Amino acid sequence: MLITTCILLLSVFGDSNNAPVSTGGQIEYRLLATNKTSTMEKEMNQAAAEGFRFEGAMGGETGGGVEMVVIMSRNPADGGQRYEYKLLATNKTSTMQKELNAAGEAGFLYTGQTIYDSAFGGREVVVILERAGGGKTAYEYKLLATTRTSTTQKELNEAGRAGFVFCGMTVAETAFGGREVVSILRRQVGKELR
Repeated sequence: MLITTCILLLSVFGDSNNAPVSTGGQIEYRLLATNKTSTMEKEMNQAAAEGFRFEGAMGGETGGGVEMVVIMSRNPADGGQRYEYKLLATNKTSTMQKELNAAGEAGFLYTGQTIYDSAFGGREVVVILERAGGGKTAYEYKLLATTRTSTTQKELNEAGRAGFVFCGMTVAETAFGGREVVSILRRQVGKELR
């Protein structure tokens, strides 16, 4: 396991219209790397308790072997909002769909996904979800997994007509069914959490 913390000063370069962009100060980053998805969820929640928020994830070969790497950041100017994280990892579509909906009912929002070759579960789709402290909205998720892009487009349009919005996708060979496009969509459901 590797935990690294660094402080970066962000520069002002401007956007495509040459207008200056202000970052408002220093951002602190934390890099988390492990070969166990269960360990990653625990470490993400420990960092979140210190005010860090998820930025991105990737699974793959690093100097430490095959690892899942997560970047989190903390900006002192953000006002101290705290988050909680749930990491779902499976190589079965039905299991992921069920776990996504359980997390959505508890108010967790999709924040990212990747493919990861875990030593314990094989090649898995990993989904990271986030819940703000005091989150009050529930969500329903839909997972689409197919080997044909024409089928993916048709299924995305059907889900869109049902009110689902696209969250993200991965394209990789998985135990879900070979080389697949795995898309995740979500819609808000009409209940508030207590």
